[in-house]
Amino acid sequence: MTTRDEERAARARARVRDFLAGEPRVLAGSLVERSMICGKANCRCHDEPPQLHGPYAQWSYTVAGKRFTRWLTPEQQRRYRPRIEAGKQLRELMKELEHYETLSVERAEGWGR
Repeated sequence: MTTRDEERAARARARVRDFLAGEPRVLAGSLVERSMICGKANCRCHDEPPQLHGPYAQWSYTVAGKRFTRWLTPEQQRRYRPRIEAGKQLRELMKELEHYETLSVERAEGWGR
């Protein structure tokens, strides 16, 4: 591993460590806002142009390979959005760390890259 690789990996580890030192509360998944069409034929959402219902907050996450989706109230969205965003940030930090660690192993073993 080159000194540059070691420095990049060390900085990535430090970012993960610093993030976790703040004891963040994290949730997996993503939060999206959706607008919907209902089942009532004479509703405004079927007009041209449609006037959709919503937006409604939807949280989706995966556990043991199974996808779950939950509709959130505005209060739940306010409470859980920071945790979902913290989870995304942690996943991005880990992805960066894994990238530099993988790169260092490939270079150390002479596998190219």
